[in-house]
Amino acid sequence: MKILQQCIYFPPEVGGLESHVYYLCRELVRLGHDVTMVTSLSMAGSASDEVVDGVKVVRRWFPSRNPAGWIAHTLATIPTYLPLARHADVLHGQTFASALPGVIAKRLYGKPLVVTLHTSHFLKMAKQARWKPVLRRIIASADWLLAASEEIRDVALGLYPHPRAEALTNGVDTGIFQPVAPSLPRQPGRYRLIVPRRLFEKNGVEYLVRAMPQIARELDAEAILVGDGPERPRLEALVDELGVRERVRFLGARPNTELPALFASSDIAVIPSLMEATSVAGLEALSCEKPVAASRVGGLPQIVDETVGTLFQPADPADLAAHVVALLRRPDLPETGRRARARVVENWSLTRLARRHEEIYRTLLSERR
Repeated sequence: MKILQQCIYFPPEVGGLESHVYYLCRELVRLGHDVTMVTSLSMAGSASDEVVDGVKVVRRWFPSRNPAGWIAHTLATIPTYLPLARHADVLHGQTFASALPGVIAKRLYGKPLVVTLHTSHFLKMAKQARWKPVLRRIIASADWLLAASEEIRDVALGLYPHPRAEALTNGVDTGIFQPVAPSLPRQPGRYRLIVPRRLFEKNGVEYLVRAMPQIARELDAEAILVGDGPERPRLEALVDELGVRERVRFLGARPNTELPALFASSDIAVIPSLMEATSVAGLEALSCEKPVAASRVGGLPQIVDETVGTLFQPADPADLAAHVVALLRRPDLPETGRRARARVVENWSLTRLARRHEEIYRTLLSERR
């Protein structure tokens, strides 16, 4: 099949959406398909046209990281997208903001269109009256609607009762994300938490920082924050204000290739998000045999429960601290990690994810014929 994908962001951008789309496209290529990705020149130095692991990547102008910038970029890609769509078998818009060229191409050429709804941005915009008609039309235009979590699917169905709406959890590369040798030295007797979160307000890292004094009163523990973002100066100041500078380390953004060894250098992962679809970072930690403590929001309860970690109330440092301490004190913590990986391999491997997409594409193509 010739599959034309579009997504605003793509590696070398770092994030859950970017990882999901990259791994899906790469796996579809491995299954023998011709995959082209139309995306943005969001990072200086990126090539306009290149092939990445067999995926043809076409990058075009990108003005800014906000809804106005997304819309401008998507409109600007239409002249590039339509000639590619004419020769494609299936069109797939990753995120609502990337769907418009596919909607237009579907009407012009009669090609089947799949739309996947990702991230908390959709949940926020679905509450706004001015965006509801736009999102409703995009959802209605899809021949198959996918959502990164049950919450996103249900919100979408509240806008339009799509007959083919499916919650499909993101996948993880279990070959890369597996137990490996640690990369960071450990202080003997000290527990370590890893927080693989970009430093944006919605990711709730503030509440992990606020929980650290309570955690430290119960256990000798430290946290390493892997990710960067606009919240970093405020969080650095909060660390000093709370007197936990010796217990909180900012590692900044790190490439995915470094994460398995960073997970191996820690005891558990913490995902303190205030909003979340399905956390790719959470799945990656589980795949590396690390139990996960996560907020009880969005799609996180779909991947984390007491058999592989624990759930706490969002924006509640005291509850976060209590659950993290209880998880670290579990006598079966290593076994919990092994169960976590087994669950990911069974349910959320990349092969399983790509095969399901392949089934959907083939179903739509057979119906068109």
